[in-house]
Amino acid sequence: MQQPKSPSPGGTARADVIDVEQAEAALVEHYPRLVRLAYLVLPPGLGRNRRVLTAHSVTQRALPRGRTAPAPAAIPAQRGAQGRTGDPGYAYVRLRVLRSALEAGLPLRRAAWPKRAQLPSLLPQVWGLRLFPKSGGADELALDQRLSALGGPARAAYVLRGLERLDDAAVRAILTEAGCTDEEAAAALAEAGGVEALYALLESPEFDPCSLHARPTDLMRRRQHVKAAIAAAAAVAVCGALLGLPGEGWGPDGAAAPPYAQNPAGQAALDPGKLTKVAPTAWQSSARTDFSVWPARGSLTGDKGLLRRALAVWARPGESVQVSATPGTPAGAPPGPAQLLYAGEVGRARVVLLYDGLRIVRYAEPENGTSGAALDFARVDGAAGPQSGAVVVARSDGNVRYLTAPWVTGAAVRDLLDPAAAPLKLSRTKDGVTAPFPSPAVSSTCTSWNALALTDSVATRLSTDLGELVPAQLTAGRPDAPRESRPADWATTACSLASARSHGVRSVNSWAYARQALPEGNGTAEWVCTRAETWRGGGPRTLALFRAPGARTAVVAAKAQDAPACGSRDPLVLAGVRWKSRGGTWYLVGAGSSRVDSVTAAGSSVAGNVVAVPVGRGVKVSLSGRTSGGATVRVLR
Repeated sequence: MQQPKSPSPGGTARADVIDVEQAEAALVEHYPRLVRLAYLVLPPGLGRNRRVLTAHSVTQRALPRGRTAPAPAAIPAQRGAQGRTGDPGYAYVRLRVLRSALEAGLPLRRAAWPKRAQLPSLLPQVWGLRLFPKSGGADELALDQRLSALGGPARAAYVLRGLERLDDAAVRAILTEAGCTDEEAAAALAEAGGVEALYALLESPEFDPCSLHARPTDLMRRRQHVKAAIAAAAAVAVCGALLGLPGEGWGPDGAAAPPYAQNPAGQAALDPGKLTKVAPTAWQSSARTDFSVWPARGSLTGDKGLLRRALAVWARPGESVQVSATPGTPAGAPPGPAQLLYAGEVGRARVVLLYDGLRIVRYAEPENGTSGAALDFARVDGAAGPQSGAVVVARSDGNVRYLTAPWVTGAAVRDLLDPAAAPLKLSRTKDGVTAPFPSPAVSSTCTSWNALALTDSVATRLSTDLGELVPAQLTAGRPDAPRESRPADWATTACSLASARSHGVRSVNSWAYARQALPEGNGTAEWVCTRAETWRGGGPRTLALFRAPGARTAVVAAKAQDAPACGSRDPLVLAGVRWKSRGGTWYLVGAGSSRVDSVTAAGSSVAGNVVAVPVGRGVKVSLSGRTSGGATVRVLR
């Protein structure tokens, strides 16, 4: 076989070899795209900060080690690949990036030396900051969850199809050259084909590791320890090596960061043997119906290794742990021994639920290790009865599963937008874990809105998932005397619940406070006020909604935050909206609650709690009201 010759003195690369200048030019020109490709293929379990840095690291190491390197066996043409079609330099660095990203996802084995990509990156390094891409929408989040469920080669196949616009033959060839066998490449293509082809989302800022947000690390801890760290640098290096040894080192604590406190209360909180485990029948004789009487359930309540890791990560979450907390919820270590609610396997994860009197804490780790562990906090102080009826144990592919209270006798799903539909019965395990069902928390549309209906010895109560550990209780009626709601109470206003997602919501009340006969015989409109109360007490969100005759859903007429209107302390509300009659005339229509005795609009006052005055388009009109006692009622805004 004829040997390849060196590049010509003029610097032009031959087709069978790639020189370093050609590879460098391709890498610099297409650097953002190559880093995005690496970020998408890298295992999500690394955590977003390390995943960003590793994507840059593998891309920057993609140049040939010598002056030249063999060209890739296949240089596929790309559809719409502006400037990359047939470029051997780009094909070479892309192959190197892909190979390193796939190697980074391989498990470490004791019998083999780790590959360079499996180790933490030396460069680039960032001190004192955590970096992560911009947040996308619900569609990007759903796609990221689906990709995280795929294997490394399948993620690579999906990205090569969508980001690089390659056909299956080209993808198979590249995967094979990157180290996959023919069978693995075929399996990867088949697995990637099971994910919906939302390729346009791969260009989203959610997956752009070159456009980043920065947040500081733990500033207080850094300030407290910086002087001691300088004096003890040598000792820390020795302790770091010892922590990697079996025994009391890194292994038992899983993904937890190195310990920083050695006090009796802190040590007791980390001891799985001191967890409180309530007896299975304690709730039957207790005067309380809250989380404090939940028994410890699940098949892993005796797994001290799992419980120890959960407590250690709670106290000291490492960088790879995905931590979330509802607004107003402290995310610190437990003050003392917590109560165990659940420990078991749910889907492909091991889940632990703990309660410390103030918070519910959910720890989850993959069934095959601790990389990619998650820690979620939710404030639940004062929860009783309906508000302590269920806790989220798992979310996957847009579905949610709950652990239900021991006093729950039945569970079902109700579509609030279709109250006439029959309830969908939910099966439960012997431990009280429900079957998965679609959650409205991540949906980008509102064609349905699922609520959880839990039945106990007294009544059936509705709650809904707003993206947090504890579902929000749904009530209806006057704010000073709410009742358990029915699906019909939310038939026209359920979509407004989307405004309360991830806000630390305890309960949401729907109050149909007025009905109004519209001018020109256009029928009767309905006015509804919804108010989302939070666990922290502050930050309630209030909406006034207007439903015109014949409309399926109500529209938001006014909204406010931290306002007393529509609440138990001030059950008064007044709102207005511009409305166009069938005859083409524009009106300001407004309505107040029953205690509003008169309404003033455009300078004229009318008796009663409703008003309708003709207005021109774009003309500003004031609106106010008064009670029978003379108190002013301001319009909601």
